Amino acid sequence: MGLLKGRATGRVKAVRITGARSSLTEDVRGRQRRYMVSMAVRTLCVILAIVLWSESRVIAVIALVGGTLIPYLAVVYANAGRENAPGLPDTFVGHQPPPMVGPGPVVPPQSPAPTANPQP
Repeated sequence: MGLLKGRATGRVKAVRITGARSSLTEDVRGRQRRYMVSMAVRTLCVILAIVLWSESRVIAVIALVGGTLIPYLAVVYANAGRENAPGLPDTFVGHQPPPMVGPGPVVPPQSPAPTANPQP
């Protein structure tokens, strides 16, 4: 019963578990997306440095420094690894509260029943 059928498409989709990690495909796609956004920002910084070089050297140098540092940061950020699964329970069992009901009363041991014919 782990599969649901989509209404509009008729395709079978897996049920998503709350505490599970995203799939490897989704993780790689997210890393690629982050890297491409970082490289787009780097390209903008380099173009901004070229355009502003004759107008404002200070802003152009700042953009150029950003354009040189962003590739390193983008690679480190994109290759940071898979995220930890959110909200998974720990395997360590911590403090256990005492039981709500205490032990019962102690029953004294029963002595053997007397025999009908005592031995002399």
